[in-house]
This record gives sequence, C-alpha cells and structure tokens, in this order.
Amino acid sequence: MFKTKGIEGDEEREDLCTKDSKLGRKKRILAMDSGNSFCIITPCSPPVRIGEYNTNRGAGPHWDGVSSSVIRFGGSSGGEPQDADYSVATLSDELEALILARVPRSEYWRFSFVNRRFLHLVKSGEVHKIRRAIGCKESTVFMSASGETSWWAFDREFRSCRKLPILPSDLCFKSGDKESLCAGNHLIVSGKEYDGVVIWRYELASSRWFKGPSMISPRCLFASATCGAYAFVAGGIGMENNWNVLSSAEKYNPERKSWEPLPRMHRRRKLCSGCYMDNKFYVIGGMDEEARGLTCGEAFDEQKNTWELIPDMLRDTPVSASQSPPLVAVVNNALYSLEASSNELKVYLKRTNSWKNLGPVPVRADFTRGWGVAFKSLGDELLVIGASSVSNAGHGMTVYTCCPDPRAEELQWRPRPLNCGTNQLGHFILNCSVMVA
Repeated sequence: MFKTKGIEGDEEREDLCTKDSKLGRKKRILAMDSGNSFCIITPCSPPVRIGEYNTNRGAGPHWDGVSSSVIRFGGSSGGEPQDADYSVATLSDELEALILARVPRSEYWRFSFVNRRFLHLVKSGEVHKIRRAIGCKESTVFMSASGETSWWAFDREFRSCRKLPILPSDLCFKSGDKESLCAGNHLIVSGKEYDGVVIWRYELASSRWFKGPSMISPRCLFASATCGAYAFVAGGIGMENNWNVLSSAEKYNPERKSWEPLPRMHRRRKLCSGCYMDNKFYVIGGMDEEARGLTCGEAFDEQKNTWELIPDMLRDTPVSASQSPPLVAVVNNALYSLEASSNELKVYLKRTNSWKNLGPVPVRADFTRGWGVAFKSLGDELLVIGASSVSNAGHGMTVYTCCPDPRAEELQWRPRPLNCGTNQLGHFILNCSVMVA
C-alpha cells in the first residue's frame, strides 16, 4: 500500500507505479483459475483474464502478443487498463505452484525469465508432482535426428520446439548407436562410452542431464515400453557378457532412479520391439542366438509375475538381419505395425492372432529397411516421422498423424507443420521417444 499526503504524496505514488509499470512485463505472473482461463497478475493491478486455453492442444499461441485480448476487471473508468492502476498482495508459494501446475508445460521455459523464485519453482520438481496428483498430462516428443548435436523437444501439435541442453558425453557415445525410452518425466538414453556402457537421463523438472543409473544387465538392441511412470526393457545383446543374446528383463523406477529385475522371458531375442497393451509388457519379434527370425511374441503380466508365450504372432511378417526391429505402437489399446518392406500399416486382431491391412503410410520406411523412421503412439493418434513418400517433399523431415480405426479399410493421415525456426532437420531419425507427464 502507498501512503499519500498532498501533492507530493500523489507524485511519489505515481512515480513508484510508473517504475513498476516499466518492470511489469518482467514481473507478470501467468496464472489459471479453477477452469481453463488464464490471468495476468502484476504488482499494481488485479487479475486480468486473457481468455481460455486448452492444455490438450499443446503449446498453442505464443503469449508475447496476448495484450490485445486482455479484458479489464474493475479499476478507474475509461481508457485502457494501466499497470499502475492497482496494488495487490503477492501470491503464496503454495498457490503459485498450484496455478503453475495447470499451465501448459510447453510454456514453462518462459517462467525462467520472471524471477529466481519462479525459476526455482519450475526446476524443483514440485510442480510436476502436483500435475501427477491432479491428473494433468501432456505429450512431449523427444527426437534426435541425423546431423544434429542436440536433442529436440516438440509439443504434441509440433507448433513449438526447443533444443535440450547438450548431452555431456564423450565422442564415442555421441557418434555411436543409442536407444531411448521415457519413464515418468525422465528421458533415458543408452549407449557406449570409451569406458563402457552408460545411461544418461534427462530430467524434465530441472532440464538437466545426469549419468546413470546403469541397467542390471547393460544391453543394446533391446525391446522397451513405457507404462505411465515406469519403463520396461527386455532382451537385446549383453554389452558386458561376451555379446550374448539375452532373455533377461528389467523395470525402471524414476522415483528411486533404479532398475528392478524381472523374470526371464521364454526366448532369448535381440532386435526385438516392445509395447504396453492390456496391462502387459509385450516383446515382439527379433532374432535368437542363432540369428534366426522369431515370429513369436511374449507378454509379461506384472500381477502374476510371469511371461506368456504367443506363438506365430508375426508369422506373416518377413524377418531380415538387415531390417530394423518391428515398428509397433499402441493406440487405444490396439496394436499397430508399420511394415518396413511395403510401407503398409497393419492392426493386430487379438482374437484370431492375425493382422489386418489398413493401407499405406505417407513415409518411405522401405528406403532404409525401417531404420531412421519414428513410429509412435501420441495419445489417441499414431505418429510417423521420416522421409515423405511425396516426390516433391525434398529431403527434409516430415511428420504425419492419424486417428486410427481398426475397422477402417484405409486411414486418413494429416501432415503436421514442423516449426524449427531456421533449422531444417534431416529425415533420418536416430532416436525418438514420447513422454506423457
């Protein structure tokens, strides 16, 4: 509150509020009420509503030009609202955290420029705990493309993107093959450094890379799947065990930052793929220790703590040593596969243990036998990234999504504009993972 006394007091009050007005843009707090409407609170003004924002739509518009939609509530009559018109109390830390938890996560980087308190709040991890508690989730696509030195993070609509901090590994890790998966708000990247196999994890809350923890059995070319806050891995080639093909499996817990052993699969397999469906961790395809193609699949039931063998799950799918692991994704608890040799999409029919063709995809997976193509689930959509099948698309990266329907004869794919500023990403995708947090 300002104490005024005569003309000098009024001038002092006006001078102080003018200074606050100049700092208004730096000190604004973006907030949300119990609905999906956002407010701006400044040191000298009450909350002003700037419209509704649907957190399920990704990043949406940039907030830089939001002033045109501000509606003033109360204050002096006439004219445009001024920062110097009002004075309000500062929000409590608890209320700020509750408000920030309801703001789209793709906007969090902006809060780093408000003040140190907000920077600490974003990086403390407390906001992410609140988001989990209230069920507020959104998808982020993490991607590493050929020729890039950094990972990229995209919102679900691919309207906004940002580069992650440089992963502080050695040259061997940077230039070698890597595999990635997500668990909770951790991005896990596995590869080999000069001193041996290593895992780097990117923690979303702090926006930093950390080394470890290592798997119980370090491996490559393994199957993986994400289930909420946890991730599963199975099979692959043992990196510290004479390159043996493995049947072992593990579960990653991001809260404990540790790996837990699971029972062994029925088959040893490498170059296999994983997914989570029917509350089970599925491992599909791959090759055994004799480099023979496996058409069977396996499903791990965590409640029973057992693996179930599924014979002939891929009996009609060609297997080649030079081909990538099966490209699979689960949407609405239905399993889809992108056939690399024909660029055809298929859906798995559980009752008959067979596959139905749903037509071609708009990306050329056959160019590199499935390598360099991202095929993922993105909420209720399928996501595919790679070289376009359209001849005039050039050599840049293309992104397509569709809402799959197992009953359809052919699906409708829609292109997503890829906004990377002046950067044009190559179409060969080294790694891609989707985080829902």
